[in-house]
Amino acid sequence: MVFDPASLNFSESSGPIRASSILPAVRENIELTTADGLTLVGELALPADGVVNATLIMLHPLPTHGGFMDSHVYKKASYRLPALAGIAVLRFNTRGTSSPRGTSDGSFDEGIGERLDAAAAVEFAVARGLPNRWLVGWSFGTELVLKYGAAAPIADSIEGAVLLSPPLHRAQDADLQQWAGFGKPLTVLVPEFDDYLRPDEAAQRFALVPQAILVPVDGAKHLWVGEKYAARALNELVSTVLGQDVTLPLDWEGPVAALPAI
Repeated sequence: MVFDPASLNFSESSGPIRASSILPAVRENIELTTADGLTLVGELALPADGVVNATLIMLHPLPTHGGFMDSHVYKKASYRLPALAGIAVLRFNTRGTSSPRGTSDGSFDEGIGERLDAAAAVEFAVARGLPNRWLVGWSFGTELVLKYGAAAPIADSIEGAVLLSPPLHRAQDADLQQWAGFGKPLTVLVPEFDDYLRPDEAAQRFALVPQAILVPVDGAKHLWVGEKYAARALNELVSTVLGQDVTLPLDWEGPVAALPAI
């Protein structure tokens, strides 16, 4: 059974925002159509007052290792950012990936066919008139951002990108050089204890992109486990796309929901 965001039940609450807290937003199950004819499933979460300050287009971690649109930092972005920062969050399953939202058509294509998935998401955001569009990649998602974000058809439709835990496996120096030529902002969040690329090496690799801002995150690991690190990632995301330092509230007074028990 596909989860329907309209089934959420909100009640008044006051206190700390917890990992499971779902704050008010206009949530819609969406479908994306790729240039090769696949249907990808996803969700769009919009600020309840209709005022969108920025749009995040989320490219998730590696699906063959458990990555999907509900990977925890992305889920928390959807739960919190429309209400706390007026940010629209578009997240979806790349080809062949499953989540409670459903399963996208196709099969994992090692980051090749996923070029069309990223393009379909950006096209959808443009068609919906969502402003100030930014790509956000986490792990495998960063490879898609680096390989395809600075080239047509995506490049002209985004303001920049934020990377979480880039492994730089599929993305090579040529992709970094393409981003350098692209010239648009690139913020790179690198955990101190990342499994693949740590801050010192990341500084060397991303030196190829003069406009890249490298943000080492003390104590964090590749998966950003722990509310402290998820909150840090969200603060950096919001600060980047809004162009000012932002610390999101830790408490909320108003309607709150939680996912129903399965």
